[in-house]
Formats: sequence, C-alpha cells, structure tokens
Amino acid sequence: MSVSLINTEVKPFKATAFHNGKFIDVSDADLKGKWSVVFFYPADFTFVCPTELGDLADNYAEFSKLGVEIYSVSTDTHFTHKAWHDSSETIGKINYPMIGDPTGIISRNFGVMIEEAGLAERGTFVIDPQGKIQIIEINAGGIGRDASELLRKVKAAQYVASHPGEVCPAKWKEGEATLAPSLDLVGKI
Repeated sequence: MSVSLINTEVKPFKATAFHNGKFIDVSDADLKGKWSVVFFYPADFTFVCPTELGDLADNYAEFSKLGVEIYSVSTDTHFTHKAWHDSSETIGKINYPMIGDPTGIISRNFGVMIEEAGLAERGTFVIDPQGKIQIIEINAGGIGRDASELLRKVKAAQYVASHPGEVCPAKWKEGEATLAPSLDLVGKI
C-alpha cells in the first residue's frame, strides 16, 4: 500500500547541484522559507527530458516572480549535469539548480525511484514554505510535462495557502473566482 506524501514534510537530504557555472550544496533546508518545485526526470542526454527542462528554463522568470525556486533532479551526478549544460543549447539556458542524486536517496525519499533501472520517474513536487508537499504529479516515461500548467497549479497552491477557507475550482486561473466551501454549495455545483 502506498501512502500519499501530500502535506508531509520533505525528508532530509544533502546533495550537490550544478548551478550557474558552479557546484553548490543543496539540502532539504533549502526548500524551506519559500515555494519550491522539485522536478525529477530519468536521465541527462535523453529525449523527452531536455524538452521538459528547456520548457522550465523558458518559464523560469515567471516562477521567480512568484518567489518559486525550481530544482531539477536526476540520478546523474552533478558532473554529468555540467557536461550536459555545457554541450546542449537547450540545457545551456537553465538557470535553476540541477541536483545530482547518484545514490538515489532523494528519488527514494520522494517515492519516484525506478529500482530496476536506477532512474527517477517523471515526478513533480510543489513544496510550500514550511517544507510540506502540496502538489504531486507523476508521469509515465514517455509523457512530457508542461511548465505553463505547472505554473497555473503553483499559483493555485499559493492562492489557497494565503486565502484560508477558499478553494480553486478546476481550470482556475489567477484573477478568476474561487469557491468558499459551505453547506449552501452542496449539490449546487
């Protein structure tokens, strides 16, 4: 039986990331105090992965405006991330930390490790400033993710967090009406 990670605190980890031309230390403590997206993908130098990471890079400024840091994670090393960053035009435009998880600890902590392959599933996790997971999305290997849809979900999570008693309906976009759950709404939606 699988237990949901929604509203659970991120488990402790320490890792090295490639970020803005340097190797930096990253830990679970870095995910606290701001909104974060932890974006797992199977491997560097593959096919769907660079399209996803490039899409995130293209939308990174929008995430930054919302105070959101993105962390991409694969079971490759931080050295491999640097080599990919230096050799790929798409990956070269990434400005967010690319975490190496060669031991698979982070991937296992988030429940996305494919044990027989030693690779991570396409898992997306949105984490609130308290370090608690608010959104989880896991795609099969051949299905790429969309940064604009992730941005919409992050905005909804931030809205709900700052407006207790309100919820965002399906397809909610910033500025649209929300709902205040009550007995009066039962059966009327």
